[in-house]
Amino acid sequence: MTVRSATWPFPARIKTELQIDTVLLTIVLALLLGGLVILASASTSISDNAVNNPFFYVQRQLVAAALGAVAGFICLFIPMQVWRSLGPLILIVGLLLLIVVLLPGVGHEVNGSTRWVRLGVMNLQVSEPARLCFILYLAGYLVRRNKSLREEFMGFLRPMIVLSLACVLLLAEPDFGAAVVLLATALAMMFVAGARIRDFVVFFMAAVMAMAALALASPYRMQRITGFLDPWADPFDSGFQLTQSLIAIGRGEWLGVGLGDSVQKLFYLPEAHTDFVFAVYAEEFGLLGSLVLIALFLALLWRIFKLAMRAADAERFFEAYIAIGLGTWLGIQAFINIGVNMGLLPTKGLTLPLISYGRSSLIITMICIALLLRIHHELAVDATPVNRKRRVRSKKS
Repeated sequence: MTVRSATWPFPARIKTELQIDTVLLTIVLALLLGGLVILASASTSISDNAVNNPFFYVQRQLVAAALGAVAGFICLFIPMQVWRSLGPLILIVGLLLLIVVLLPGVGHEVNGSTRWVRLGVMNLQVSEPARLCFILYLAGYLVRRNKSLREEFMGFLRPMIVLSLACVLLLAEPDFGAAVVLLATALAMMFVAGARIRDFVVFFMAAVMAMAALALASPYRMQRITGFLDPWADPFDSGFQLTQSLIAIGRGEWLGVGLGDSVQKLFYLPEAHTDFVFAVYAEEFGLLGSLVLIALFLALLWRIFKLAMRAADAERFFEAYIAIGLGTWLGIQAFINIGVNMGLLPTKGLTLPLISYGRSSLIITMICIALLLRIHHELAVDATPVNRKRRVRSKKS
């Protein structure tokens, strides 16, 4: 698929064909449009009871999708070199977002967590754009300091200090799930970039001890862990959400009860339209439908990681690390969300990308997809015969 466009801000290339990865775009649209249908079914009863409008959450999600499409369209025309040059500034923006939300009177508290900043008609969950900022910064660092990363512990330690600071700020909200996703994504990017295994072992042991101490020092986190291990021991209190989720998934059986016919979404399952939307989907579409949804996410990850390998083969390592980071982020978040719904993991409060209700998550996810499409475009342009000859001549000279 091609679209005529200008390649601002580089006037040397007056016009080029915008190369779109139609496979990636098709997968994303299938998840996005399917997610709106799932959300409409899961949120009807909740929104009708709350605001007397059964499509309240769907309408807000549609607005977020429109905003995400506009923001993504703008990002689609920004060369990746621009993001690379803005790395340090982007890092500062990410840290400032995590600091601002903790300021009294600025951060908006919901259910005991201060994770949002009010921006007019919507609340921005700062962990979403901050995570993208850290991925863009880290990709640039891995290119600039790759030799140091491979040979010195300090090359590994420098970015981990920054990321540890970010995790501390996230835990102060508190947002344990976002901290886990950020840390896992960063480690995956650094592993691909060639960091030494022994550096990973040292940091992993320190991280495990820190998380264990944090869990032991926080009664509500221990309650979540014990409730996850045996939700049926207290099905009306600490295990209530998980038991209702398991009941919903079990009711779906092979083919589901049908779209819109879920019983658990009728005020039995808390957060049915956000964290536990997969349980409602599994109840209505059954095991077969759940496998189709999981297959779509696997196809999305396959396409993103294939793009990363193409970028690495073309020696565009900044783009390769970004693709690895974004793919790892989306994959881990989807895995954790589905795992929580199925009782495989403790409750983390993470949305299912492109499916759950969450306007900040949806907008940032669509920007991430736009960055991936931009990487595909630049690789396709570099692969044209004219540009291949130009690169050969520049190498010879």
